[in-house]
Amino acid sequence: MKFKDYYASLGVERDATGEEIKKAYRKLARQYHPDVAKQEGAEERFKEISEAYQTLCDPEKRQAYDDLGRHGPGEEFHPSPEWETRFSRGGGQQEVDLADLFERMGFGGFGGGTGGPRRQAADFPIRGQDVEVATELSLEQAARGTEVSFSLSVPALRADGRVETQTRSGRIRVPRGVVEGERLRVPGKGGDGIAGGPPGDLYLVIRLAPHPRFRAVGHDLYLELPIAPWEAALGADITVPSLDRPVAVSLKPGMRSGQKLRLAGKGLPHRRDGAGDLYGVIQIVLPERIGEREQALYRELAEASAFHPRHHLEGPPTDG
Repeated sequence: MKFKDYYASLGVERDATGEEIKKAYRKLARQYHPDVAKQEGAEERFKEISEAYQTLCDPEKRQAYDDLGRHGPGEEFHPSPEWETRFSRGGGQQEVDLADLFERMGFGGFGGGTGGPRRQAADFPIRGQDVEVATELSLEQAARGTEVSFSLSVPALRADGRVETQTRSGRIRVPRGVVEGERLRVPGKGGDGIAGGPPGDLYLVIRLAPHPRFRAVGHDLYLELPIAPWEAALGADITVPSLDRPVAVSLKPGMRSGQKLRLAGKGLPHRRDGAGDLYGVIQIVLPERIGEREQALYRELAEASAFHPRHHLEGPPTDG
């Protein structure tokens, strides 16, 4: 007969209390219940932990199991004559499974022979499966809030006890101020509970679609803001687009490429009050074509200016 380590199956120590054994079983049963779990081998794992629990939750069965001694999982062993005299209620224990051995002794309760316990072993309320669905919004929708449609597949228990996949759809109100990667919880819209357990939840994962102008980082927005060389040098009054309306801005003289122009409160709104900021990242650009008059002015500027942008690159490099 091959030994089964029921304590290891439940992940508890041999001196675990009855409450600890029960808690461990419930946690594992929820994870591997065939009506819920999708991973390969879940049903066999469920049978294993149910068989272990059926033995260890009963004081008489547990005592009989403990008296078998310690053996390695899968190790061949035979109960001692003292054990058989004390616990056996009938012969014929050879070439049988450990669960069958307890059942033939009159302890019963597994109800499935070598095929493992019946599914009723976990006849307690199990919470339904949580479901996650992604939805893509524009920045404008994220800023003002919107309503989106969803469609999902969830496991559902039929009246005959079989599990089937049901497709559900509906609409969800998305509040304003959501950001990339945010998970909105919709209680009770996930999979059905089992044996009277509560339904799972639906989680709506927010994805923000690429925008032709803005890049969102949390609630802040970034915009590449092109300006002309003379605007950078002399300063200028310009308008900067935002999600709702253009904003008048005065550029100070001496603006540089890469410098950020902060427009407070012009980013994505927060859920309740306030909003993120809009950052215009300055990009100094030249016209694609320069006329003769402009070329002449640039030559005149070059002759008149003492500015030397590469002076720090001349001479040997210095330490530090």
